[in-house]
Amino acid sequence: MAYKILMVEDDSSIAAGLSYALEKEGYLVTQCGEISQAFEKIKNIHFDLALLDMQLPDGLGKEIGQKLQTDQTKVIYLTVVDDEDEIVRTLEDGAADYITKPFRMRELMVRIKRTLKIKTEEQQVLRLGEALIDAKAGKVFVKDQQISLTALEYRLLLIFAENPSILLTREQLLERIWDISGDFVEDNTLTVYVKRLRKKLGNAVQISTVRGIGYRVDQ
Repeated sequence: MAYKILMVEDDSSIAAGLSYALEKEGYLVTQCGEISQAFEKIKNIHFDLALLDMQLPDGLGKEIGQKLQTDQTKVIYLTVVDDEDEIVRTLEDGAADYITKPFRMRELMVRIKRTLKIKTEEQQVLRLGEALIDAKAGKVFVKDQQISLTALEYRLLLIFAENPSILLTREQLLERIWDISGDFVEDNTLTVYVKRLRKKLGNAVQISTVRGIGYRVDQ
């Protein structure tokens, strides 16, 4: 599953850089510059996470933040307001995090991943095609039979399961496998992993190749 992120930020340079970084990580980003625009977006879209500037042209980020929190959307505030009382009050009111500007992009990405993990802790079992993935135990089953996968094969399958029906580029897959393994994974190696997954899973999971771009697994 590709997580949907709402970003409400009126500084165009910050918004552009942050959108690029988030999309590179595989998130689906909706960017707004005003609270009124954000309210229009949430009428039709449920977001997993919101990144909100505290001070916006038409009001305070908390105006949209409180509505999002009631809709079970995690909220992270990005603001120049570095006041301890305000930080404590905001967190006590239910915000997932509070980050002061300027912020480090890599640190923000880690905080986002941590926040989304909190949201999905209860989802321990994933289904992809006819395969069942027990994320808590790190096991994969097809028709009640456990399939033996290497750590990187398992990670690759998990990435597909979290992003069903979404075209994932080879670059996206390589970056995420590399992050988890700590070892460099080259392009040809990815091809080998996909081939092994197809062989081990048989017809249970259909991994489609989109030539020149990457792979997609349909539910």
